[in-house]
Amino acid sequence: MRNVRQIYRANSRHWVGDGFWVQPLFSHMGEDRGTDPFLMLDYAAPYPFAPANGRARGVGQHPHKGFETVTIAYQGEVAHRDSTGGGGVIKAGDVQWMTAGAGIIHEEFHSEAFSQSGGMFEMVQLWVNLPAKHKNTPARYQHLAADHIAVVDLPDNAGHLRLIAGEYNGVAGAADTFSEMNVWDGVIYAGKEAVINVPASHQLAIVVLRGEATFNGKERAGAGELVGFEHSEGAVHISAGDAEVKILLLSGVPINEPVVGYGPFVMNSEAEIRQAIEDYNHGRFGAIG
Repeated sequence: MRNVRQIYRANSRHWVGDGFWVQPLFSHMGEDRGTDPFLMLDYAAPYPFAPANGRARGVGQHPHKGFETVTIAYQGEVAHRDSTGGGGVIKAGDVQWMTAGAGIIHEEFHSEAFSQSGGMFEMVQLWVNLPAKHKNTPARYQHLAADHIAVVDLPDNAGHLRLIAGEYNGVAGAADTFSEMNVWDGVIYAGKEAVINVPASHQLAIVVLRGEATFNGKERAGAGELVGFEHSEGAVHISAGDAEVKILLLSGVPINEPVVGYGPFVMNSEAEIRQAIEDYNHGRFGAIG
């Protein structure tokens, strides 16, 4: 059995732009919570937005370099544009996997339809590190539509997993990644227990998005909490009580390289950060058309 190392309780929320009220669960700029190759996770827990009356809520143009951003939409919609020409509307159930790589500029706003109607908004944004050899890979954009993300049932009718990235029992996830990892959306049905195993080479963390889960028959975690596990082999037992539990499982082979972050840039050295700033200031990340 892979034991729980620590449960990180819910953090206070803050606004990103005026469209994303997020709760940070881990960050490469703070305490090391054993999440390599994942750098940062912000959870925009369910929040009701009134109609915007013609004003777009969100975050305007800004750069990134050296990593990938993953936006998982649960409720609401986000419209994305970037300097590669990529973009579109991320609807409930969709995932955006954007590789900043050598440099990108993008913007994220509530979609026009959601801005007009308002409604409940819930999303996760995850930052995924790139190995040093891929830090300067060309920027790209993967739109993972909900109906292209495989859903697999867990044994004994315990629940199901959506395979955003990685592999489960021979079924491949939707995303193309630069290092070995799993990003799985999971639901454990009320009164059921799931037994989930990932390779011993992976570090493992699980975010509880809804409900309350019991891990390995002992530790409990609720919505908005991060469960970190020992880096060892063994399965994890996840039990739901009277209500179903929704989780986001993150596991991966650690990159184990220096991480130097400066705002929207994540590189391996201070010199590379200075180069990223120079590249951006000289227009080398392109422009949004």
